[in-house]
Amino acid sequence: MRTWNRVLVASGFVTASVIGCAVDGLSEQEADDARSRLACESLTTEPQEIEECSDVASDAAVAELVSREGEDAGLHRCSTLHLPLIERERIDLEVAAYMQNIAPGKSAVTGGTIPVYWHVINNGSGLANGDIPDSQITAQLNVLNAAYGPWGWQFSLAATDRTTNASWYTCSGGTCETQMKNALRKGTADDLNIYSNNMGGGLLGWATFPSSYASNPKNDGVVILYSSVPGGTAAPYNLGDTATHEVGHWMGLYHTFQGGCARKASGGDGVADTPAEKSPAYGCPVGRNSCANIAGLDPIENFMDYTDDSCMDRFSAGQDARMDSMFTTYRFGK
Repeated sequence: MRTWNRVLVASGFVTASVIGCAVDGLSEQEADDARSRLACESLTTEPQEIEECSDVASDAAVAELVSREGEDAGLHRCSTLHLPLIERERIDLEVAAYMQNIAPGKSAVTGGTIPVYWHVINNGSGLANGDIPDSQITAQLNVLNAAYGPWGWQFSLAATDRTTNASWYTCSGGTCETQMKNALRKGTADDLNIYSNNMGGGLLGWATFPSSYASNPKNDGVVILYSSVPGGTAAPYNLGDTATHEVGHWMGLYHTFQGGCARKASGGDGVADTPAEKSPAYGCPVGRNSCANIAGLDPIENFMDYTDDSCMDRFSAGQDARMDSMFTTYRFGK
């Protein structure tokens, strides 16, 4: 059941095991820097951002990493692509206008209970085939509620279904994703659909943004690696925060490193209280300061970075405000 908190408006992957490990010919730090550059470059199409990514690691280090781990070496946590700058700016203007034009006495959503439809995609019965038990789904929802609860949001399981399909089980996007979601998605814009599978490409997950719902409702939702849920085997990403991260995208948040150091003092994530960060962080590099000329250490503990599950433990007040406005504009009652 949906319940919403409102405020009256006044008028006016490589496999996870290689992360944090040295690669032949590279130190642990050089390998992580090379992964960071690959992820940085693969998620954006903006020339200025790509150019800044190139400073993170040398061409030689990247070539060495790719020779050992393949082209997907930097995409282990999330393949949710960064929207083009012009699209980000359009969304920001659209949200600002929508929020400004809420009629006096009407409501903006500041939290609530979001129904969750969980779709277990498996390759047969048993945990080894991705058929995660209800207990792990419950544990994952508990993790989500612990992360989002302080900001007024809760998640309640509405239904679980289980589908055996070899193609969907290893799906990492494309035609198989379209088929899977067209067949299974339930609810409307303010219902969260989570698909768990054994996605290819070494990925942990991806998600759609709220602004994409109107143009493609069936595609809306979050896909996660089944072994990333609490108690899974995808260490150090098996405490449930892959879902926390991807649901953050579904709620309208960008990566903390989006836009790097070049866009503005707070980076390009549209949030003023997350310091700018040049590229994704791996492991838990306390004291990392990738934008040395801009105030603030990298927000490595933030759920929207790429650090280990045990390292990330927070959203910011600015991210909460962004989630509220995005949900109000694109999801509430849609």
